[in-house]
Amino acid sequence: MSVTPSSPPAASQSTTLTDREIRKVVAGLMVAIILGGLEQTIVAVALPRMAADLQGVQWLAWVVSAYLIAVAVSTPIYGKLGDLYGRRAMLSSAIIIFLGASVLCAMASSMPMMIGARILQGIGGGGLLSVSQAIIADIVSPRERGRYQGYISVSFAIASVAGPIAGGLLTEYLSWHWIFWVNLPIGLAAYMISQRTLVRLSRPSIKRSVDVGGALLLTAGLTTLLIAISRVGHGTHILDSYNVTLAAIAVVFMAAFVWQEKRAAEPIIPLVLLANPIVAASCVLLFIAFIELIALTILIPLRLQMLTAAGADRAALQLVPLSVAIPAGAYIGGTLMARLGQYRNIQLVGASMVPVSMALTAYTDPTATGWVILFTTLAGIGIGLQLPTSTVAAQNAVAQRHIGVTTGLASFSRSVGAAVGIAILTAALFALLQSYMPATLTELSSAETVRQMIEGQLPPLSDAARAVLMSSGEKAFRHTFLISALIAAISVILCLRIPERALSEKRPSA
Repeated sequence: MSVTPSSPPAASQSTTLTDREIRKVVAGLMVAIILGGLEQTIVAVALPRMAADLQGVQWLAWVVSAYLIAVAVSTPIYGKLGDLYGRRAMLSSAIIIFLGASVLCAMASSMPMMIGARILQGIGGGGLLSVSQAIIADIVSPRERGRYQGYISVSFAIASVAGPIAGGLLTEYLSWHWIFWVNLPIGLAAYMISQRTLVRLSRPSIKRSVDVGGALLLTAGLTTLLIAISRVGHGTHILDSYNVTLAAIAVVFMAAFVWQEKRAAEPIIPLVLLANPIVAASCVLLFIAFIELIALTILIPLRLQMLTAAGADRAALQLVPLSVAIPAGAYIGGTLMARLGQYRNIQLVGASMVPVSMALTAYTDPTATGWVILFTTLAGIGIGLQLPTSTVAAQNAVAQRHIGVTTGLASFSRSVGAAVGIAILTAALFALLQSYMPATLTELSSAETVRQMIEGQLPPLSDAARAVLMSSGEKAFRHTFLISALIAAISVILCLRIPERALSEKRPSA
């Protein structure tokens, strides 16, 4: 089903922005990116208090997953709508949806209400992230985009580091409600800045249809698939009957989506984009990069807490260098891309660093903090090198009219990579723990064993049995890291095969 807008927006005059105007636009976009990225991390510290107040501990994990799923589903749709109606209108609507949902989250009186509000908030957050990156492609030449994408990565890093700290302080000294109220002043600032700085962006003057049927089928298919994946990451068996049913429903919806896109006059995701080898390879690179990012952010602190007496604070400190290394790598990659006018060799260097670093981490003692930080920093730089190069490579491979949906696909690949990474790695770790577990502890589930090892509540064990338990845990983590290294090696093969296309120095008309 397709409907046509009754009154297409009028076109504005096409002009090229000056360097000063571009900097103002990017500064405004960084505020929007921080707003969307902050909400992915600020909630984590407040979850236990929130679940206790709303009496829904069993729904705890879905407060985070609901937001991530909604972000993943909405990014390609926002990208396409931005191509049809203009980025300024889509960014403004995303901010308004995000702020309205933040108010609902702050006023939630039950966990189901909270999860519903988080879904709505994720829809707005997906627009903030994808539309902001597409705007950069609208105003900056392909050769310059890498440097500005590096600034976006810095915004993500600020949000990632500030989120848990701000969430902890607000929850401790005010209440968890304030982690949502704080979005209002930031969001209003982002709205006013975007309205002022984006006024010269052109709006499409060509009347084009909206593929409503494709959008609905894509939303239904991706949502059911990501719910199934998230359930695996939350500890349910991959072949659980409910998971299998969800996967089957997702396949039906996605098959119907492909059929719809082939016949739609203006498909929500033109399938020809997925046939483009540069776009396809870039999306896979981003997908794998975020699997590796999740591997590091989950496995590093979890291994330290399970196998040593370290607390959550010390475990979190081991991730601080990673949060700095990724934007540093992104900045370096973007700067090199601007100077050299190419992306494949930069991608190849970054992709090669990650599997080597993950393999070295696998054989490093978790208490050897210096070595762990060194290897995770190298992995973070390698991941960072791939982020702006892959996004810009995909944008550079398509016509300007497809920039928005292509950027949405790139953002979608990152979000799905994070969701799939959680499911794959936690499932692998749990299975390996169960396989290597001493016979005296086989009556416990692997998830329960993880919890009790972290909390120090395992049943009394002899020194020999405890040594076996620690050895089993070390082997499980080592092999999980090696699995992630093998996944990362796929990126090296892709980088060797991805075509190189010269990056233009000509700026698009705004």
